[in-house]
Amino acid sequence: MADVIARPVDSYPAPGKLQLCDEMRPTIGGCAANTGIGLQKLGIETGVIGKVGRDGFGEMVRATLEENGLDVRGVSTDAEVSTSATMVMIASDSERSFIHYTGANATFTADDVDWSLMENAKLLHVAGHGVMPAFDGQPCADVLRRAKEMGLETALDTAGDASPEWMEHLLPTLPYIDYFVPSYDEVISCLPAPKSGAHTPQRAARAFLDEGVKVVALKMGEAGCYINDGQNEWSIPAFRVEAKDATGAGDAFAAGFLAGVRRGFGLEKSGRLGNATGACCVTQVGTVAGIRSLEETLEFAQKSGK
Repeated sequence: MADVIARPVDSYPAPGKLQLCDEMRPTIGGCAANTGIGLQKLGIETGVIGKVGRDGFGEMVRATLEENGLDVRGVSTDAEVSTSATMVMIASDSERSFIHYTGANATFTADDVDWSLMENAKLLHVAGHGVMPAFDGQPCADVLRRAKEMGLETALDTAGDASPEWMEHLLPTLPYIDYFVPSYDEVISCLPAPKSGAHTPQRAARAFLDEGVKVVALKMGEAGCYINDGQNEWSIPAFRVEAKDATGAGDAFAAGFLAGVRRGFGLEKSGRLGNATGACCVTQVGTVAGIRSLEETLEFAQKSGK
């Protein structure tokens, strides 16, 4: 989808009033595009499957993916709807607020998946479960199941406001997920309250491991990440940087973590690569501008001493 970024926005104008900002520009967005470009920059050959409208935003999204070297044969065009888009208001402290139009993503279904594009693939990552109403839930589970039957590893990230319905749609997918990479804040907002004590990363991860997920990698913002494979666990601190824009940081983490997994780094080193990729992302405005090559990201991590 397309993002329209404005910064800084620390308050909103009263009805009928005008407010100025220092910067406003369109850029690519959406979990699939962000994570896909991140993977490509980290040296993992990547293609994107999705849908755009026949409009200027759609042309920009497709062109940006191609410019970054991604395979876009799986990106279809729906002339009946507009490209999904989000207005992103970035505050002076780099925190963000969003207004989202679901657009073409609302019409994306399992029938839009071109399985011939996955014949030589190694991993299928579903990005943005929770904001694709015709695909979320059982249709997504069926796609993940088929991918595993084809011998692919699978991964899934979530988006949107967590709710009981959000969890209800997520449950069918869990037995078919090898790597689950959601936001910790998202998942604890829809998990039942513990019988004693409070939510912890360990308890949250266990809830999904018990449903069949093989590895849970929770994105925890400034706290870094927490990874659990059912036998071992790692709490990996974040890298400290001067943040300009946190938009896309979670998608960048997913890209770094999955790039590490595909390169055989092991879960702990993959988590560190995910944290480093996310840290690099927030140093620039936009969802992918700050993401670096694998060599540059590993050098950044080494110099930062993590």
